[in-house]
Amino acid sequence: MRRGISAAALAGVLALAATACGGDGGSDSDSSGKKAAEDPKGVSGTVTYWDTSNEAEGPTYDKLVKRFEAAYPKIDVKRVPVSFDAAEQKFKTAAQSGKGAPDVVRTDVGWSAGFANLGYLQPLDGTPALDGKEDFLGGPMATAKFKGETVGVPQVTDTLGLLYNKAVLKKAGIAEPPRTWEEFTEAAKTIKKKTGVAGTQLNPEGYFSLPFVYGEGGDMLDVKGKRITVDSPAAAKGVRTAVDMVKSGVSLKPATTDGYVAMQTAFKDGKVAMVVNGPWSVTDDYAGSAFKDKANLGIANIPAGSTGKAAAPIGGHNYSVYRGSKNKDASYLFIKYMASAKSQELTAKEINTLPTRESAYTAEVTADPAKKAFREALSIARSRPVIPGVGDLFVAYDQHYTQILRGDTSAGAGLNALSEEWHDKLLKDYRTD
Repeated sequence: MRRGISAAALAGVLALAATACGGDGGSDSDSSGKKAAEDPKGVSGTVTYWDTSNEAEGPTYDKLVKRFEAAYPKIDVKRVPVSFDAAEQKFKTAAQSGKGAPDVVRTDVGWSAGFANLGYLQPLDGTPALDGKEDFLGGPMATAKFKGETVGVPQVTDTLGLLYNKAVLKKAGIAEPPRTWEEFTEAAKTIKKKTGVAGTQLNPEGYFSLPFVYGEGGDMLDVKGKRITVDSPAAAKGVRTAVDMVKSGVSLKPATTDGYVAMQTAFKDGKVAMVVNGPWSVTDDYAGSAFKDKANLGIANIPAGSTGKAAAPIGGHNYSVYRGSKNKDASYLFIKYMASAKSQELTAKEINTLPTRESAYTAEVTADPAKKAFREALSIARSRPVIPGVGDLFVAYDQHYTQILRGDTSAGAGLNALSEEWHDKLLKDYRTD
């Protein structure tokens, strides 16, 4: 964690505070959401919404925007598609200058803490944006909090699960998907021996190492204790589990570049029997030759480590309100509508998103076996460390984990080097012991 923010950023935060309190040119100067709560139909204004979803999802969100505007005729919404890859820096630049930032932004869960730390996000506790907050799943909700305040409303969520080729496992005489990494390794060996198909291919991205780390009781950081723990004995043991799969031939050797693509292509083409992946991959899986019959795709929870416990990281996106917005009441109402169970049910059915509200998992939504399986997987999912710049940690993590899996360095040495790099460049106030 960086010790502070630059003078320029601080000036931007102060400018935001002045803008947020002024209320000139907008429909509301009170950030509490009182007007939105007491007289929602009387709220007026224009909400500019930066939407970082992909182009294919746009028509569904346009449909929801039109329905919102029909329900609140005094509020106009400008949905602005923004490239996900550019959105984080673009929002920071606009927020720091106090010019051009949206009223509402769709953020990756890893961005929320960083934006909040810079003073760019409006706390949402007590506002209509969080109506029915008890309905949100605990994991996604944890990603939207920073220093005791709720700075986002969970829009969609995801996690990792074990995806497998049912026909290959059946041919190998394996009746059920493995429940532990030990069972996974034995199953992979059996599959190779009896079918000729490789057991798995691991993705060498740091995010995908976390189920192994969590399964041994490890983590990336101890945030409360301000310690880097990615090189702890527990974390190293988890990573060695993955390394052993590559060394023994249970896993095909990870690609040096585009490791995810290599893994995904091998799985959907039937060249490997099992992979660790998320709900975003399912549509692509169905396009592969191995899953022309969709029923052949199996999805189970992540296997457990030697601790007997299993866990996977939570991903997804949140809705947040820009602290300098002059249309906060309208923004609260917009988020309330877009994050409602009814809206989430629609997006789940039309564009295969995974809802963040329990009540959005209706019978119609869970009739889809993939959504039902990943809803179950969420029950053992956990948030990554909620700190500013958590996404930056994975740049180095990916590099070191790739070297470890490919045998260029040992798990211990690679994780120690990663810990030192995090400390020197990103987490100078964290201990490495």
